[in-house]
Amino acid sequence: MNVSRRTALGLAVTGVGLAACGRSSDKTPSSSTVASDVARDIATDAYVFGYPLVLMDVTRAAAETIAPVNTFQHAGALPTPQRRDVVRLNLDTLYSAAWLDVSAEPIVLQVPAVDPGRFWLMQLLDAWTNTVHNPSSIRPQVNSGGPPFTYLVTGPSWSGTVPDDMTQLSVPTPTVWLAGRMQVNGPDDIPAVTALQEQLKLLPLSAWAADRQTPSVPTPTGTTEVPPPKQVLDMTAATFFERMCAVLAVNPPRPEDEPAMKRFATIGIRPGGKAEGISDSDLAAAADAAKKAIPAYAAANMVNENGWRFNPKVGTYGTDYQLRANVAWVGLGANVAQDAIYPTMFGNADLGGASAKFRLRFPPGQLPPVDAFWSLTAYDADSYLVPNAANIYAIGHQVPVVANPDGSVDLAVQHEDPGARVPVGNWLPIPESGQFSLTMRLYAPKDIAIDGRWRPPVLTVVP
Repeated sequence: MNVSRRTALGLAVTGVGLAACGRSSDKTPSSSTVASDVARDIATDAYVFGYPLVLMDVTRAAAETIAPVNTFQHAGALPTPQRRDVVRLNLDTLYSAAWLDVSAEPIVLQVPAVDPGRFWLMQLLDAWTNTVHNPSSIRPQVNSGGPPFTYLVTGPSWSGTVPDDMTQLSVPTPTVWLAGRMQVNGPDDIPAVTALQEQLKLLPLSAWAADRQTPSVPTPTGTTEVPPPKQVLDMTAATFFERMCAVLAVNPPRPEDEPAMKRFATIGIRPGGKAEGISDSDLAAAADAAKKAIPAYAAANMVNENGWRFNPKVGTYGTDYQLRANVAWVGLGANVAQDAIYPTMFGNADLGGASAKFRLRFPPGQLPPVDAFWSLTAYDADSYLVPNAANIYAIGHQVPVVANPDGSVDLAVQHEDPGARVPVGNWLPIPESGQFSLTMRLYAPKDIAIDGRWRPPVLTVVP
């Protein structure tokens, strides 16, 4: 749901680095014998390891002040620049989000019949930000029948029988984030999407047979609350690790994380534990080092074409803890590439002089290759939508772009209204000055977009 920040060095800055997590030893020292510099390196890597978990938990806690657990929050309006609780919002879909607790029993999710051509996605993330399941209009992933499509979301300790008319979606943590999306084709289309949202069902299995009404609440359109990422960054190191240890006790790591957890335990960082054997100053220094390393991490599999960058290997992370933390930092809840990719570029309006004008030209037949649809959104230096008198924040989707006589497509990217010279739908406003960024969203992208055989065009300055 967000993107912003970027590139460069990786966790070599921590000295020991997370590579050490791949080696376990029966001779790992206890917390009382860990040298100061080693303890600091371990704490730095533990922060990177736990950052996505803590951010997810803070995000969950904030959401549950509005909607109880196992309850949908339905977005009923498109975002505006005044919405500043989440960065890099899209204007292509309306969200139906919920935080699930499957520790006691499974939760039933049902998606109604949706008109053909309208994209939908029900993304299920575990507490560590891995996309565990992703049924969608392109791939419903049902055993048989439908629509409606009925799924049973089961937790790690459940061992019951799945009803014949349901498809099991098992998750490895009791805490699950359901990020549902439904394509919306502009403000006039909102009532149609709202009607579909009201048909979504989300109930505990014990309540399903009784056909109880699915509870839901509207999603706030704006907030003055401190955004969860800032809440995490503002935590003291001690508070962060205390939160991490507490959440680890509820959502334990996977078996493949055992080497890392064994290493972190040498300074007390374990489920239900407490950082110890390390001074307050070293703990704070470790947290500061991690906060620099996470946004600086540059993934080896990053695609960089004509200034547009995206990583096709996000959404599931295994033991790539640096990538997992970096993606959570720039965009919590990233999709897997088969559902959506977000090529993003960063620019500066000042580079074009006063009233800078930029252009994107797609050659004939080279618009973004998708099985659903695509869009282009502009953001300011803080990754929020760009205020402008025309109230245009994204193009490519709600109003079709207009091609030139030869089939090419020119998009005007500039602050100043180009007037009748540019067709409606081909102008995207950016800030009058300073930094900005563009994100191109490809929903259900074709393989040629995922593997880099298709290239977004260069953003050029108009003299």
